[in-house]
Amino acid sequence: MSTSVETRSTRAARRAARRRAQHLVTADENSLAELEAFLATLPLCASGRIFIEVPERSDIGRIQAPGRMTVTWLARADRSGEPGTGRACAPGQALARATCAWADEMLCEDAETHVTLLGGFLGTADIVEHLTGALGVGSDRIRVPERFGLLASDR
Repeated sequence: MSTSVETRSTRAARRAARRRAQHLVTADENSLAELEAFLATLPLCASGRIFIEVPERSDIGRIQAPGRMTVTWLARADRSGEPGTGRACAPGQALARATCAWADEMLCEDAETHVTLLGGFLGTADIVEHLTGALGVGSDRIRVPERFGLLASDR
Protein backbone atom coordinates (compact mmCIF):
# COMPACT_ATOMS: atom_id res chain seq x y z
CA MET A 1 0.00 0.00 0.00
CA SER A 2 2.79 2.46 0.77
CA THR A 3 4.33 1.89 -2.67
CA SER A 4 1.08 2.97 -4.30
CA VAL A 5 0.92 6.10 -2.15
CA GLU A 6 4.57 6.92 -2.91
CA THR A 7 4.00 6.45 -6.65
CA ARG A 8 0.96 8.72 -6.61
CA SER A 9 2.73 11.42 -4.60
CA THR A 10 5.78 11.26 -6.89
CA ARG A 11 3.55 11.56 -9.93
CA ALA A 12 1.67 14.47 -8.34
CA ALA A 13 4.94 16.23 -7.51
CA ARG A 14 6.14 15.90 -11.12
CA ARG A 15 2.79 17.20 -12.40
CA ALA A 16 2.93 20.18 -10.04
CA ALA A 17 6.52 20.98 -11.10
CA ARG A 18 5.48 20.98 -14.77
CA ARG A 19 2.72 23.47 -14.00
CA ARG A 20 5.17 25.77 -12.22
CA ALA A 21 7.89 25.64 -14.91
CA GLN A 22 7.34 27.28 -18.27
CA HIS A 23 9.34 28.40 -21.28
CA LEU A 24 9.42 31.75 -23.02
CA VAL A 25 11.01 31.42 -26.45
CA THR A 26 11.55 33.96 -29.23
CA ALA A 27 12.82 33.70 -32.79
CA ASP A 28 12.76 35.54 -36.09
CA GLU A 29 13.00 34.58 -39.74
CA ASN A 30 16.78 34.19 -39.44
CA SER A 31 16.69 31.81 -36.48
CA LEU A 32 13.95 29.34 -37.46
CA ALA A 33 16.39 26.42 -37.85
CA GLU A 34 17.89 27.21 -34.44
CA LEU A 35 14.36 27.42 -32.99
CA GLU A 36 13.38 24.03 -34.40
CA ALA A 37 16.58 22.46 -33.04
CA PHE A 38 15.91 23.95 -29.60
CA LEU A 39 12.26 22.84 -29.55
CA ALA A 40 13.32 19.30 -30.44
CA THR A 41 15.26 19.18 -27.14
CA LEU A 42 12.23 20.05 -25.00
CA PRO A 43 10.14 17.33 -23.40
CA LEU A 44 6.72 16.73 -24.92
CA CYS A 45 5.13 17.99 -21.69
CA ALA A 46 6.93 21.39 -21.87
CA SER A 47 4.63 24.39 -21.59
CA GLY A 48 4.97 28.08 -22.36
CA ARG A 49 4.94 30.63 -25.14
CA ILE A 50 6.82 30.97 -28.43
CA PHE A 51 6.89 34.28 -30.34
CA ILE A 52 8.19 34.27 -33.92
CA GLU A 53 8.63 37.48 -35.91
CA VAL A 54 8.69 37.32 -39.72
CA PRO A 55 8.62 40.03 -42.42
CA GLU A 56 5.29 39.14 -44.10
CA ARG A 57 2.20 37.12 -43.34
CA SER A 58 3.19 34.80 -46.21
CA ASP A 59 6.34 33.87 -44.22
CA ILE A 60 4.26 32.22 -41.49
CA GLY A 61 4.77 28.49 -41.51
CA ARG A 62 4.49 25.42 -39.32
CA ILE A 63 6.87 24.39 -36.58
CA GLN A 64 6.93 21.31 -34.40
CA ALA A 65 6.42 22.42 -30.79
CA PRO A 66 5.29 20.59 -27.66
CA GLY A 67 1.51 20.52 -27.46
CA ARG A 68 1.35 22.68 -24.34
CA MET A 69 3.25 25.54 -25.94
CA THR A 70 1.41 28.39 -27.62
CA VAL A 71 2.99 29.66 -30.85
CA THR A 72 2.36 33.27 -31.92
CA TRP A 73 3.54 34.48 -35.33
CA LEU A 74 4.13 38.23 -35.70
CA ALA A 75 4.24 39.62 -39.25
CA ARG A 76 6.08 42.98 -39.28
CA ALA A 77 4.22 44.17 -42.37
CA ASP A 78 0.94 43.99 -40.41
CA ARG A 79 2.25 46.13 -37.54
CA SER A 80 3.30 49.72 -37.03
CA GLY A 81 6.52 51.05 -35.58
CA GLU A 82 6.71 53.37 -32.59
CA PRO A 83 3.24 54.71 -31.73
CA GLY A 84 2.50 58.08 -33.29
CA THR A 85 5.38 58.01 -35.79
CA GLY A 86 3.61 56.45 -38.77
CA ARG A 87 6.75 54.36 -39.38
CA ALA A 88 6.82 50.72 -40.34
CA CYS A 89 7.67 48.09 -37.76
CA ALA A 90 11.46 47.61 -37.58
CA PRO A 91 13.04 44.15 -37.27
CA GLY A 92 12.79 42.95 -33.68
CA GLN A 93 10.25 45.59 -32.69
CA ALA A 94 7.11 43.42 -32.84
CA LEU A 95 8.96 40.60 -31.11
CA ALA A 96 10.12 42.84 -28.26
CA ARG A 97 6.69 44.44 -27.79
CA ALA A 98 4.82 41.13 -27.71
CA THR A 99 7.36 39.37 -25.51
CA CYS A 100 7.63 42.19 -22.98
CA ALA A 101 3.84 42.56 -22.80
CA TRP A 102 3.46 38.81 -22.24
CA ALA A 103 6.17 38.84 -19.57
CA ASP A 104 4.56 41.81 -17.79
CA GLU A 105 1.30 39.90 -17.54
CA MET A 106 2.33 36.27 -17.22
CA LEU A 107 5.62 36.06 -15.32
CA CYS A 108 5.10 35.44 -11.66
CA GLU A 109 7.30 34.42 -8.77
CA ASP A 110 5.61 31.01 -8.32
CA ALA A 111 6.47 29.86 -11.85
CA GLU A 112 10.00 29.10 -12.92
CA THR A 113 10.40 30.50 -16.42
CA HIS A 114 13.20 29.44 -18.73
CA VAL A 115 13.83 32.17 -21.31
CA THR A 116 15.46 31.39 -24.68
CA LEU A 117 15.81 34.37 -27.02
CA LEU A 118 16.84 33.45 -30.57
CA GLY A 119 15.72 36.53 -32.49
CA GLY A 120 17.92 39.31 -33.86
CA PHE A 121 20.15 41.50 -31.70
CA LEU A 122 17.95 44.62 -31.38
CA GLY A 123 14.77 42.89 -30.28
CA THR A 124 16.68 40.49 -28.04
CA ALA A 125 18.57 43.36 -26.38
CA ASP A 126 15.27 45.15 -25.64
CA ILE A 127 13.75 41.97 -24.19
CA VAL A 128 16.80 41.22 -22.00
CA GLU A 129 16.81 44.79 -20.71
CA HIS A 130 13.10 44.61 -19.85
CA LEU A 131 13.29 41.18 -18.22
CA THR A 132 16.37 41.92 -16.11
CA GLY A 133 15.65 45.59 -15.40
CA ALA A 134 11.91 46.10 -15.10
CA LEU A 135 10.97 42.57 -14.01
CA GLY A 136 14.08 41.51 -12.09
CA VAL A 137 14.51 38.19 -13.92
CA GLY A 138 17.91 36.74 -13.13
CA SER A 139 20.28 36.57 -16.09
CA ASP A 140 20.92 32.92 -15.16
CA ARG A 141 17.36 32.15 -16.36
CA ILE A 142 17.92 33.73 -19.80
CA ARG A 143 19.68 32.16 -22.78
CA VAL A 144 20.74 34.33 -25.73
CA PRO A 145 23.26 33.73 -28.51
CA GLU A 146 26.75 34.30 -27.05
CA ARG A 147 27.71 36.43 -30.07
CA PHE A 148 25.35 39.16 -28.77
CA GLY A 149 27.30 39.61 -25.52
CA LEU A 150 24.14 40.72 -23.72
CA LEU A 151 24.55 38.79 -20.47
CA ALA A 152 27.47 38.93 -18.06
CA SER A 153 28.10 35.22 -18.67
CA ASP A 154 28.55 35.95 -22.42
CA ARG A 155 31.38 38.42 -21.91
